[in-house]
Amino acid sequence: MDKILLIICVSMFSACKSAAQDNMESTTKNKIAFVTNRDGNSEIYTMDLNGNDIQNISQNDSLDFSPSWSYKGDIIYFYSKRDGNSDIYSMNSDGSNVHRLTNHPASDVLPVPSPDGRSILFMSDRDSLSRNVYIMNSNGSNVRALTKNTFYEESPDWSPNGKEIVFTRQLRDSTDTSHAANGEIFIMNADGTNVRRLTNKEGYDSGAKFSPDGTQIAFYGSNENQWDLYIMDADGNTLYNLTNDTIECYSPDWSADGKWLIYTAGSKGNYNLWKINIETKDRVQLTNTVGRNEGPAVHK
Repeated sequence: MDKILLIICVSMFSACKSAAQDNMESTTKNKIAFVTNRDGNSEIYTMDLNGNDIQNISQNDSLDFSPSWSYKGDIIYFYSKRDGNSDIYSMNSDGSNVHRLTNHPASDVLPVPSPDGRSILFMSDRDSLSRNVYIMNSNGSNVRALTKNTFYEESPDWSPNGKEIVFTRQLRDSTDTSHAANGEIFIMNADGTNVRRLTNKEGYDSGAKFSPDGTQIAFYGSNENQWDLYIMDADGNTLYNLTNDTIECYSPDWSADGKWLIYTAGSKGNYNLWKINIETKDRVQLTNTVGRNEGPAVHK
C-alpha cells in the first residue's frame, strides 16, 4: 500500500510540474526581452509582441546586454559587466535568482542556449587570438572553443534542431591594411566542423537568426552605407532586402509563427523596436523612448 501511495504521489508531482512548465511556456511565448537605457543605463526589459506589459527585470546599476531565452522560457541568459568585466549570467524570466556562469578575465559575451537546454554558445577572446565561438554546459562547466583562429567572430545562433550554428566572421583583405573588415555569415556543424560561408556580398553582415522552422535566416547588413534587414534560405540562396529603409535597421529576431521580424531601427543615437510582417511588409513601432532600445530576443 505504501508503494502504491508513493507511486501516486510521484505521478501527481510529475503531472503538476509538467503543467507548471507548460503554463510558463504559454505565458512567455512571443515575449520579447530587449536592452534599453531608458532609465539611465543599459538594462534588460521584457514586453509582449505588441509592445505592452513592459517590465524592467535586471534592475542593476551596471551594464546588462544581449538577453536570450531558454527553450522553456523560464530562464534568460545575458552578459553583464556587473562584476568588473563581461561575463555570462542567467536569471529567472522575472529577474530573480541571478547566477554568474563564467568567471574569466577575458570578455565572455552573447550567450545563446541550445534548443535542448543543455549547452550555451557564447563569444570569448580568452585564447588571445581574437573573439571566437565557444560552448559550455548550461551550468557554466566544460568550456571549450568551437572555432579557434585570428578572425573576429560574433552573433552565434542555433538552428531549431540544434544541429548547426550560424555566426559572423570578419574577413579582411590581407593586401590592403586600410580595408575595413567585411562581416560575412558562416554556418558550421554543432561540434565546430564543416564550416562554410553563406553570404558573399559587399559590406558587413551580422546578427543571423534562424526562422522557427529552420528554412530561412534573417540578418542585418550594410547597403550603400545603410543598415537593412535581409532574409535568405538556410543554404544562403534566395537573398533579398526586406526593409530598404531610410533609417538604420538591425538585430532582427523572428516571432514564434515566423510571420514577423522584431528589430531595432533609428538613427543619431535614438533607436526603438519595431516589427515588420515579412509578407506584407507592414510595420508596427513597439517602443517610443529617447535613447536606445535594441537587441530584441523573442521566446519561441
